[in-house]
Formats: sequence, C-alpha cells, structure tokens
Amino acid sequence: MNFAKILRACKGMQWQLSREYAFKSDLKIKWVRPEKIPCTKPEKSGDLGKLPPVNEKEFLLDYKDSRELQSADPIVQSLFQLGNNRCADTARYLREQLIKEVQRHPLDYGSMEAKLARMTVRIRIMQDELEQYPRNTKLKVALKELIDKRKKFLKYLRRWDYRRFEWMLEKLDLVYKPPPAEFHWITRKESLQKLTDAHCEKIKEERLAEYRNMLDEQKIPFLEDAIKKMEFVRKEQIDLEIPVSVTEEQIKDFKRELEALKSKREVKVDSKK
Repeated sequence: MNFAKILRACKGMQWQLSREYAFKSDLKIKWVRPEKIPCTKPEKSGDLGKLPPVNEKEFLLDYKDSRELQSADPIVQSLFQLGNNRCADTARYLREQLIKEVQRHPLDYGSMEAKLARMTVRIRIMQDELEQYPRNTKLKVALKELIDKRKKFLKYLRRWDYRRFEWMLEKLDLVYKPPPAEFHWITRKESLQKLTDAHCEKIKEERLAEYRNMLDEQKIPFLEDAIKKMEFVRKEQIDLEIPVSVTEEQIKDFKRELEALKSKREVKVDSKK
C-alpha cells in the first residue's frame, strides 16, 4: 500500500472523529452519574418512619407497674427512669412498644410479625447510630446483614400471606423493594443514547406544535372567507328559487369553529404577556 494512501486514510479518520466530537458538543446534553445510595440508608432500606420519641421519665419495663416505686422518693424514682439508664434499656422499651402493635396475643414473641418488629427497631437504632459514627465499619456490616435478613423474611411473608404482608408494611411504615430480576449497570453511553432520543423527541414535538399553530392561524381567514361565500351562495339560491345546497347548520358549524380558534389565539396572546 502506498504511503500517500495511508496518509489520506488517516486524515479521513481524523476528520470523521472530529465531526463526531463536534456533533456531541452541539447537542448540549450533559449526563451526570446518579449518586449511589448506600444500602444502610433509610431511602434504600425502605424505612419511611423514624423511632418514636421516648419520654425519659418513663420507668423501666421491669418496674413499670411497681406500686412501691410510684410512692417512692423522686431521687429513687430517677434511678429507674429511662433517661438515667443504658441505651439498651431504651431500645428494649421501643422494641416492646412496637411488638405490641403487631403481636397476635400478649405472649407472642416468636411469630413472623414479632420478629419483623424486633428487627425494624434494631435497624432504625443502628441507622441513627451510623449517622453519628459513619466510620464504624463493624456496625455498617451488621446493619447490612440485618436489612438483608429482614428483606428475606418479608419475601417469605409476601409469598405466604399477602394481606398480612401489606398490613405489616403499613404498621411498621416500610416499603418493600424486591431485587431486580436482572442486574443492569448504568453506563454513560446508554444514558447518553436515551437522553439524545428524548432530546430529539422534544425537538420534534416543539416543531409539530409550531406547525399546528401556523395552520390554525391560516385557518382563521380561510373560515371567514368560506362563511361569507356560503352565506352568499345560500342567499342566491333562495332568491332564484332553486334547491338550496348550503344549510344553516353548516354555516353555524363553521362559525363555532371560527370562534373556538379565535378564543384559542386570544388565550395564547394573554399567556405570552
């Protein structure tokens, strides 16, 4: 192959690449990669609700119904309040409150509903703690495992009893997000193709709308002229006592269409102002 032919081929490829680059820049389409949401965030795990506020002056669960504590000294009472004890006692209190809303009977702590309520409280406590200490890797791993376990339980409940599954989602304020059937990577090339198609579709719709407006503007003088001619033809036919080919209903239909076009044009002018 001659060296001159090789040089011409390289120049042609360079021109083609430059044209493709210019085409991409002319579209003015910017693609930003979507932000990846960690699975430990409530937006990804499906936890719509937060933990309810806790009254720090509430007594511990084991001493809640104690008559002696009700009449004891305030200093003694403060020793058995939630605000002066461990966080584990507060978590236990919240867990008991949520389990009572979904349990089947007062001693139900092993059903699917009770297990889901217990896991939900633990997940939300761990999520709040992870927001304060985002570098705690052990907590992050444990939270991810617990979220996956709850999803597995929800999948089983959805298969066994769909009505109870919907009821649990409403009670726990959850959103169930099943895994996709096929995993699909989000790539820049495919996203740009979709954005380009949407951009071209938008340009086509805008030009079609402009063309429709132009036709409507041309239709107004045409209808005015047609109404005048139809009225003249009808009058002449009546005067000459020949069969009338233009009815009043046809003229009224044309007038109604003309009024609709004029009102539409006035609305557009007012919107532009």
